[in-house]
Amino acid sequence: MSRDSNYDHHITIFSPQGRLYQMEYAFKAASSASGLTGVAVRGKDSCAVVTKKKLPDRLVEPKSVGHTFSITPNIGCLTTGLTADCKALVQRARYEAADFQFKYGHTIPVHVLARRIADLAQVNTQSASMRPLAVLMLLVGVDEEHGPQVFKVDCAGHYLPYRAAAIGVKEQEAANFLEKKVLDYPNYDSDQTVRTAIMCLGHVLGSDFRGTEIEVAYVEGVNGKFHTLTEDEIESHLNAIADSDN
Repeated sequence: MSRDSNYDHHITIFSPQGRLYQMEYAFKAASSASGLTGVAVRGKDSCAVVTKKKLPDRLVEPKSVGHTFSITPNIGCLTTGLTADCKALVQRARYEAADFQFKYGHTIPVHVLARRIADLAQVNTQSASMRPLAVLMLLVGVDEEHGPQVFKVDCAGHYLPYRAAAIGVKEQEAANFLEKKVLDYPNYDSDQTVRTAIMCLGHVLGSDFRGTEIEVAYVEGVNGKFHTLTEDEIESHLNAIADSDN
């Protein structure tokens, strides 16, 4: 047994190298447990999120399985990780958003919600009696003051704004693709934003999609609603991408 194995029994114990092994295990679970890759892109006045739809069983009703969630009518998210942890975190995010609106009389800004979720995640790293949630979350929304926003929140409590971001199994490959056109994103309309996210996912997974195989959602404009695309709407975007490639 290696010496370092003595330091991974509790989340509160640092190894001599300054590492928290339980947090590293949590990141590994959050990235790979679901086997999914998620992409978010921020355009001129919209944000889009895309991931592959993965059914755990062929007998499961497809509409009951998803990794994109509406937190408020104007804010949505995409999650990867352990399914139960994802749903628990989304439920807590909805509670925090509703509590903020009750106290202050207006919708919670995206960056405030991201900070609150990150703070809650960080608390879980401080006590041996608690377990960090194995979840990576991409929060998207359009803010009255800051415009479209994409935030990535991880299980250690980091939260940062992004022009475009990726989470999951092939996060690095997706990030490499997104970096190539990073200066163009501020000029993209909603259709271009959605299609860029779809093309990124198709590139890293190396396959073509049908409308039934991916989840796509977006929010457009300050008063826009977080909307999950239907299979027909996804197909129209896929056809437009195919036409542009020809």
